[in-house]
Amino acid sequence: TELLEEIDVETVISKSHKLIIHNDNVNSFDWVIETLIDICGHTYEQAEQCSLLIHYKGKYAVKTGDFESLKPMKDGICDRGINATIE
Repeated sequence: TELLEEIDVETVISKSHKLIIHNDNVNSFDWVIETLIDICGHTYEQAEQCSLLIHYKGKYAVKTGDFESLKPMKDGICDRGINATIE
């Protein structure tokens, strides 16, 4: 028996954006962690893991969702001097 799941395409498309933070040599781990907690609502553990991945991989998607919800987060992160983009 095969179970087919119905997926709303509009929902999938609207959640396809990623908030990416890029590594730099300016911002400290503590500042990135504090920013992720304050702006993205991460727990300390989530923020710490994201900061390590950003450091070692060069960039990391810290949040996914629709563009409208990610844009204010990106702007808030950039206002704190951390390079962020939405893809």
